[in-house]
Parts: sequence; structure tokens; C-alpha cells
Amino acid sequence: MTSKPDDWQSMHDGRLSAMIEVAQAAGRHTLKYFGATGLVVDAKKDDSPVTVADREAEQLVRKLLGERFPDDTLQGEEFAEKTGTSAYRWVVDPIDGTKSFVCGVPLYSTLLAVECDGEVIGGAIFIPALDEIIVAGVGQGSWHRKTSNAQWTQATVSSKTDLSTAVFVTSEVGSFAKRGNPNAYARLERDAWVTRSWGDGYGYLLVATGRADLMVDPICNAWDVAAIMPVIQEAGGRFTDWKGNSTVRGGDGVGTNGHLHAAVLERLSD
Repeated sequence: MTSKPDDWQSMHDGRLSAMIEVAQAAGRHTLKYFGATGLVVDAKKDDSPVTVADREAEQLVRKLLGERFPDDTLQGEEFAEKTGTSAYRWVVDPIDGTKSFVCGVPLYSTLLAVECDGEVIGGAIFIPALDEIIVAGVGQGSWHRKTSNAQWTQATVSSKTDLSTAVFVTSEVGSFAKRGNPNAYARLERDAWVTRSWGDGYGYLLVATGRADLMVDPICNAWDVAAIMPVIQEAGGRFTDWKGNSTVRGGDGVGTNGHLHAAVLERLSD
């Protein structure tokens, strides 16, 4: 039986509630730098951008979770993994969509997931600049809130069964060619009704709330999608890698309403 996030305080010793609180705290911290003039953008080894906002937000996550759950492992995008002794592991992407962030586009997100014994049990996608959030706990449903002052409503994927009527979103078209599969993008763009680059965590939020029908990541890390899997699945959809495996560590990702999943995977195959 599902329950609203307000009733998650005791689950996993408070970790699901902490997941929501910490994701929002970290995301709101990024607003200090969002749209700021003179923001310094550094390039990481893979040429992806990073800013002080990314680093400070992740440091805040590590501080808040370390105080409450000192024995848990924590994996993040910007700093080395902190190894714990408990069965729990946190996975954080402080700013998913840094390119959007540095361009002043309000569709970047803060992602936070919690795993137990290697299985993701909860995820949060927070869109700080919109004050919009979607969260999920395994077995508890996926819950959406348009603003922090709104009520939680249960999220549900779309019911579309025909790709020709579907909205396809992705983060960056060039990433398909970067991984050597430009034709995969071309096939999906050809066969979908609408294609847009409302990607990163926001794209998956759109799928989970039924506003889009499929989101594809050609290249991703665990911190990009760990929070995504429970949000999509608890909303009635499906999340896998491009081979159809239910994993957040496959190096790529596909989130759909479930009905379209096989058709999408077919178009992603060489």
C-alpha cells in the first residue's frame, strides 16, 4: 500500500524523509549562484563543466547525511566515494544539467538516491529554480509536488502505446554520435510525434508525470540515474539500460511509460 512522503519518517530509520529534505537543501543552495554574473566554469577531465555551485551543493549533502547517518556509504559526482559500514549507500548528483545551469536555464536538477544492499530504494528529483519535486520510495509510489507550498499528488506515466503519438526527450543530441549510435537518435526522432531536448533529470520528471513518454541517455553514470529508476518505476513506467537490464550502472539509460519500452529498445539497437 502506497503512502504519501509526509508519512515516510520512520522508513529505513528516516532515510526516505532525509532524502527529500537533503535534496531540497542542496538544490536551494545552488540558487545562490544560479544566474549570477561572473560565475567561473571549470572543465573536468572529461570536458564536462563544473562550478562552485556543484561542489558546494555536494559538500552540503555529505555534511547533512554524514551527521545523521555516519555509517552510510556516499557516492557523488564531484568527490571521491566515502565508504561506510552500513547496508546503505547514497548517490548524489548536486547539479544534473550543469550546462543548463551555467546558461541560466531553469531545468537543471538536484538528484539524490538511497540504496540498501545494492538496490535503489528511493529517489528524489528536485528542480530548484522551479521549486518542483518528484520523489519515490519503493512500494510507496511516486509523488509529485509542483511547488513547496502545493500538496503531494501521486505521479503516473502516460498510457500511450503508439510511438507515433509519443513525446521523446533527451539531454544532448550529440551524445548519440559520441557513443557511436547516431542512427538510434535518428530513428527515434523519425518515429516519435515530438522530439525535444528537455533532458537531464527534468526529462525523466516529465516522463514520470505523463507529460513526456520516453527519455533516453546515451551516456550516463550512476549518479545521473540512480534517483531516476524508482521515480519512473513507482509511477508505473520502466527504467533500464539500452540492453533492457534493470540497472543504474549500465552506462546508459532509458525511461519510458512502460508501454513503449520494447519499441524504444528496438530503435536503440544497432
